[in-house]
Amino acid sequence: MSKLQPVRGTHDLLPDEYRRFAHVIDTARDVARLYGYREMATPIFEFTELFARGIGETTDVVSKEMYTFTDRGGESLTLRPEYTAGICRAFVSNGELGQQLPLKLFAAGPMFRYERPQKGRQRQFHQIDLEVLGAPEPGADIEVISVAADILDRLGILDRCGLKLNSLGDPESRAGYRKVLVDYYSGHIAKLSEDSRDRLQRNPLRILDSKDDGDKAINANAPSFADHLNQASRDFFSAVKDGLAAAGVPFEVDPALVRGLDYYTHTAFEFVTTHIGAQGTVLGGGRYDGLIAELGGPPTAGIGWAGGIERLAMLCNDPAPLPRAVVIAPLGAAAEARALGLARALRRQGIAVEQDYRGNMKRRMQRANKLNARAVLIIGDDELAKGVAQLKDLDSGEQREVALDALGEALKPAG
Repeated sequence: MSKLQPVRGTHDLLPDEYRRFAHVIDTARDVARLYGYREMATPIFEFTELFARGIGETTDVVSKEMYTFTDRGGESLTLRPEYTAGICRAFVSNGELGQQLPLKLFAAGPMFRYERPQKGRQRQFHQIDLEVLGAPEPGADIEVISVAADILDRLGILDRCGLKLNSLGDPESRAGYRKVLVDYYSGHIAKLSEDSRDRLQRNPLRILDSKDDGDKAINANAPSFADHLNQASRDFFSAVKDGLAAAGVPFEVDPALVRGLDYYTHTAFEFVTTHIGAQGTVLGGGRYDGLIAELGGPPTAGIGWAGGIERLAMLCNDPAPLPRAVVIAPLGAAAEARALGLARALRRQGIAVEQDYRGNMKRRMQRANKLNARAVLIIGDDELAKGVAQLKDLDSGEQREVALDALGEALKPAG
């Protein structure tokens, strides 16, 4: 295969697709700002240990999907497969962030996972990400979910997405449930998949999320987490549900929704859709109150989510069209020289301008129509002598003389 093709699992974002892509990021950024979130970015690669500890060595991401390499200094580095671990590392690395709690952060950028490419899933993909650090109250859970709902609503796709919600309880509840779960799976160990048998002692909650058909049959009768929540966990979950109801965010409690890592606590959630084929989750997250301590930082509550930009863009309607340009068609060397300054002056007034460099008037008008321009400015020697341009409206066909120093006002879009 030609090396001039993109690597499998990657693709070029051509201009029309990139407009939808950028629309998702811009919309998310605007909504996040309304809630007081500040934008940041982390490096695209980090020490491999960060993701092994921050995501968990028993997860598929760490064991099978990471792009890991050894650099010239002998360090093991990994292209980031997700944002949360890097943001928590930045919190630990930059002490001043600890003085700003609660810390509300937004980020967007590329991620990398070696997995089978399919619709809505690539090996280089992009995410929007939202995190709140230092807020252990259920109000933070309600807020981050509300931000997500508002972003989906602003994108025009909330009505095609459903919110699934579950509680993973506090560490005490989780420890009790883990023991019950290990006892249950131990009675079915011969029928578990190899991956699930491997996870049984190290991370049994991951078995609940197994995609293996045999595991799914066993999971159908597994003990429910909801039956093993202590009162504090039940109260926390009730507060989250009541808050979402008060905020007008509909949800469905899904007992099968889990986050398998030990530092996840309380709320787990996903916005899912049936409109993009097999990959139904467009945005998901949860509370991870133990992660920053796991990474060597001070005990700090955290909750956040990530959304796949490619999947969100697939669901979105076309964004608003770009402003229609004005084409300047200069005739003659003197007019071409004058047009350069005129084009820049109009652009500085917020008017989109395309400048034509060659061809007779017929060719230039054809190009203006191809560009879907709204008007053409025709400037020749006669116009220069009079200090005017011929302004031709391509919608109405009307043509009139306008003084060069009045073009900005004449071309200002209506409204």
